[in-house]
Amino acid sequence: MKQLDHFLRLFRQESESAGLSRQQFLHFTGRGLAAGALGGLAASCKTGQSSTRNRPTVYTAQDGTRVPSSQWVSPPAKVPDKPGEPIELEAWKAKTERQSETPAPLPDDQRVGYTIVGLGHLSLDELLPAFGESKKSKLVALVSGSPEKMRKVAQQYGVKPENCYSYENFDRLRDNPAVQVVYIVLPNSMHAEYTIRAAQAGKHVLCEKPMANSSQECQAMIDACRRADRKLMIAYRIQYEPNNRMLRQMVREKKYGEVKFIEAVNNQNSANPQHWRHIKALAGGGALPDIGLYCLNTIRFLLGEEPTEVFGYQYSTPGDARFREVEELMSWQMKFPSGIHASCATHYGVHESRRYRVHADRGWMGLDPAFPYEGIRMEVAWAEGKVEHKDQPNLGQKNQFATEMDHFSECVKENKPPFTPGEEGLQDQRIMEAIYQSAREGRPVKLPEVKKRDAFRGPEPKES
Repeated sequence: MKQLDHFLRLFRQESESAGLSRQQFLHFTGRGLAAGALGGLAASCKTGQSSTRNRPTVYTAQDGTRVPSSQWVSPPAKVPDKPGEPIELEAWKAKTERQSETPAPLPDDQRVGYTIVGLGHLSLDELLPAFGESKKSKLVALVSGSPEKMRKVAQQYGVKPENCYSYENFDRLRDNPAVQVVYIVLPNSMHAEYTIRAAQAGKHVLCEKPMANSSQECQAMIDACRRADRKLMIAYRIQYEPNNRMLRQMVREKKYGEVKFIEAVNNQNSANPQHWRHIKALAGGGALPDIGLYCLNTIRFLLGEEPTEVFGYQYSTPGDARFREVEELMSWQMKFPSGIHASCATHYGVHESRRYRVHADRGWMGLDPAFPYEGIRMEVAWAEGKVEHKDQPNLGQKNQFATEMDHFSECVKENKPPFTPGEEGLQDQRIMEAIYQSAREGRPVKLPEVKKRDAFRGPEPKES
């Protein structure tokens, strides 16, 4: 009797999961239909298996409809025909909540192929992983002077052995149609040589900043790419980063009034005096071209103006082996045609600090930190009567290297100029040379006035 009661309870549970009411259950059992089910349950109990093992889960919709999981169909999505456009899913968040962004990567055969030239810290730590977040770019080749290191990296990232090159056979890239862009990540003194060789091999060039060690080298790079009808872009990642672009829009729209003054700092503590960054022949300079350039270039990017005068001050700690050839500190001021003044400083021997603040007559805007690879944060402040307001707008974080590479890939695919072409790098180099001259001579140095706004930039990137 106990066993029969157990079977009845199990059958009742089965019936309820199948949607049978109590009355239906009694009706069926009253007609003797339960006997077969009980026999099946008994058999399943003997084998130690549940009769619900293969039964699909049943969901109850809001309208009372009961749907087995095998028949569940998600709401229809809008699937675009054009590659690179996101699939539009049904809305599920309230409009008051931060909305997500659905990635829309291109198919592999439609992405632009890159080779990375130089496998140092930036390449291994940032650039190579960034291809995993890229939508329009892909890694197809490597160039390195270390065969053993390159072999290991090629295995890690799926690069074919035949697509691995040395500096000696670099020019053979012309015979590899899979490579469309050469990304140069070498010591600064080597940028000009490999940009020119890449252009002569028929490849477009994405070059790390600073563009080169002199304005003459920068001009030679521009000329070589122009002769070869190849595109040249300088990797100013900050100009593609969403929070910096948002702050730039605030400046241009005068959200907090007329900008009067900007302060910017980019500091870090270096350690190895034998590193190429401390050798002037390779680096061209110290803190200024390496990290101070972010202050210089970002301020130009925010304002769209070019400075007409600079005043620089340079210092290195006596006896510090790190600074026998390059400067430890560079501080400088810039005067702009609109009357805006900027005060900047960069240092190679203090704890990391990367920030800037734009002061306007009705408030201020800033990023702290402003220049790192991740973790950028914005803060704005303004007053209203007796109330001082502070806000922290945040567009979230994107992989800055994937973003800049995808912009260049878009330029290659659509045959348009990049936003940060070689001319943008050349202008920075001219200004840095004037800052060094001012520091040597202890006086302000005038620069030619440039009246056109954003004179050295290409068309604005597409906003995601």
